Amino acid sequence: MKNLLLTNTGRLRIIGFLEGTSLLILLFIAMPMKYIFEMPFLTRPVGTVHGALFLLFVFNTLSVGVEQNWKFATTTWKVLLACVIPFGTFYIDSKILSKIQNH
Repeated sequence: MKNLLLTNTGRLRIIGFLEGTSLLILLFIAMPMKYIFEMPFLTRPVGTVHGALFLLFVFNTLSVGVEQNWKFATTTWKVLLACVIPFGTFYIDSKILSKIQNH
């Protein structure tokens, strides 16, 4: 984990994990509590944290894309799309981000 903090790609992987987790908590815990059980107290804090992590993920994806010379049409859009699909960031981490060699 400590090695991940040393590179932009590593930080993107950590942010991706946190963003993906926050999306799942929002979709599968906070939203059902609000609409099914009429208990909305988690929606605002989880939504705020998820929104901040979402923005961090987007900005860091663009930064890593430039650093790694990704072509938008082949790689960057896939990574960006992953953050709006449940479990997407976990998939993209295993298929793309974990394979990037940092020097």
